[in-house]
Amino acid sequence: MSDVAGILKVMPESPDVDLEALKSSIQGAVGEEEFERIEEEPIGFGLVALNVTIVVDDGEGGTEPAEKAIADLDGVASVEVTDVRRLM
Repeated sequence: MSDVAGILKVMPESPDVDLEALKSSIQGAVGEEEFERIEEEPIGFGLVALNVTIVVDDGEGGTEPAEKAIADLDGVASVEVTDVRRLM
């Protein structure tokens, strides 16, 4: 099996969520082997989404375990897969 890179758009519950703390929580929830990077994406009215790039095995489940782990964190309103690509 090969690896895939997935981008997950994480929406905080409100503009008041501490993004640095949330980034740390996300990195811990995903794990060092899967975590690649986090980029901020301004949405509007002070709300900033986090685009989390992870690298996972393309086997059964794919990005679902990481999605669930992030969705269960405090301060997260939603998690959406926006892109998945096979790595060569």
